Amino acid sequence: MCGIVGYIGKRDVAPLLLEGLQRLEYRGYDSAGVVITSPKATGLKMVKAKGRVRDLEAKVPARFKGTTGIAHTRWATHGAPSDENAHPHMSGDNKVAVVHNGIIDNASELRAKLTAEGVEFLSETDTEVLTHLIARSQQTDLEDKVREVLRLIEGTYGIAVLHADFPDRIVVARNGSPVVLGIGDKEMFVASDIAALVSHTRQIVTLDDGEMATLKADDFRTYTTEGTRTTASPTTVEWEAASYDMGGHDTYMHKEISEQADAVDRVLRGRIDDRFSTVHLGGLNLDAREARSVRRVKILGCGTSYHAGLIGAQMIEELARIPADAEPASEFRYRNPVVDPDTLYIAVSQSGETYDVLAAVQELKRKGARVFGVVNVVGSAIARESDAGVYVHAGPEVCVVSTKCFTNTTVAFALLALHLGRIRDLSVADGKRIIEGLRKLPSQIEEILAQEAEIKKIAEEYADARSMMFIGRVRGYPVAREASLKLKEVSYIHAEAYPASELKHGPLALIEPALPTVAIVPDDDLLEKNRAAMEEIKARSGRILAVAHQEQEKADRTIVVPKNEDELDPILMGIPLQLLAYHTALALGRDIDKPRNLAKSVTVE
Repeated sequence: MCGIVGYIGKRDVAPLLLEGLQRLEYRGYDSAGVVITSPKATGLKMVKAKGRVRDLEAKVPARFKGTTGIAHTRWATHGAPSDENAHPHMSGDNKVAVVHNGIIDNASELRAKLTAEGVEFLSETDTEVLTHLIARSQQTDLEDKVREVLRLIEGTYGIAVLHADFPDRIVVARNGSPVVLGIGDKEMFVASDIAALVSHTRQIVTLDDGEMATLKADDFRTYTTEGTRTTASPTTVEWEAASYDMGGHDTYMHKEISEQADAVDRVLRGRIDDRFSTVHLGGLNLDAREARSVRRVKILGCGTSYHAGLIGAQMIEELARIPADAEPASEFRYRNPVVDPDTLYIAVSQSGETYDVLAAVQELKRKGARVFGVVNVVGSAIARESDAGVYVHAGPEVCVVSTKCFTNTTVAFALLALHLGRIRDLSVADGKRIIEGLRKLPSQIEEILAQEAEIKKIAEEYADARSMMFIGRVRGYPVAREASLKLKEVSYIHAEAYPASELKHGPLALIEPALPTVAIVPDDDLLEKNRAAMEEIKARSGRILAVAHQEQEKADRTIVVPKNEDELDPILMGIPLQLLAYHTALALGRDIDKPRNLAKSVTVE
């Protein structure tokens, strides 16, 4: 949530910051701001604007020069989008500027205390509290001022601080919200996401929770909030700047949908072991004896990652015969769960920074649980906190609505299920069967994407619906849930997912011609059961769009998907429904890459 970018060096800073904000706008886009200074400046200069980064850019004056600065693009938590609530926030004496991601839980208490002491607040945000506290600190060094204030703070933060009296440095800190340093040649960068850095440097340092850093043009140092020096060695970012570009597509969502065949090929590459009909997952650190001791698997994720976990749980049960289930991480950590030493916990997150998932991981680790991560971003917080795990190698995903990362995550779960299954009771023949199915996925994805023109026509037919029902049974139900979420997120059409078997227990009351139903109908042992559900809908004059392996007589329209192995079919059946959501939103004129009220990486509670 929200995007931070900062720079200190010799270059003109404003264009660099604005470029960085453009690359981070998917993390928040209701307001933006920038503040700059330089060693020869007499103070800080700031510009803020409600709206997109382009609105901020239009307000930046021609003579807005400096060599040091911080900037922010916002996803609102405290206070509606406005110029006043936009970051950075400046102290009353115009000496201190702060940008902040996260939520300060005790902001109201601190705000009341400062107000009683005569401080005048200009915004409704929790962040402004930080600015005034730093400005009022009696410490002599900026680092000590920030450290003193952070001791008063309860909540999460990723912050960057400028002070007019210390124009040679930027001080940053992290607790629960990502902060990444970019190491350049006599210049330093900071951001909340490497997307803002890769066009300038591929050498990065990721701060841990409870860690701070001071950036100067020719140096940086890291230390804890208690002042103890820490050792930080830069690592090289895998992806280049071109990976974050739109690549000739009209939207990032369309680009990322179209990249899925290549992305799936990446997650499979080098992992298949034909000799033993299994896979190599080097990051697991789980030998055969430990794998056989696992009595249960619990998968934790949020949103799309949770839906991928539902599919993963089914695969693990089917292939490894280990009881498995998935649960929203945001609920798990609040219900005082029983933590079983024989359970393998798997944390799923595209960004690797999702706060609810990260907090669940930390709670599980505190209770002695074994936690694996399934994440996309190398070196992210969940990857570092987990005991072991699997990277899904989807590549950068910029659109707020996740597509290729969802698909790659489900493939990663298929690999994990096969690995566990072959250690346990899955036969060589079944292992070989699943491997052959996995190898077919990229070409089958290409077959589905080749149907885009027809799916676009179908989407235009259904774009006038005010609500839609998505149904599926067993393997099809998680697909229905994810497809329902995609349509809601990007088109703003209300959608509900329901098990097809449960229709007659209530939801049939909703069926009418104005409420289309999307039915997930794999050609498996439940085919006739799914057809019976469609019969029930047709008997009530409901319209049906089927996603199936063959034309469905009872459906008004059918999207035919290539058949794979039964266990792997859910991976493919979601892809045409991504296109359905995309083209429905396009027909309705939605802002597809930046859906209202949402942001990409949910690093607040």
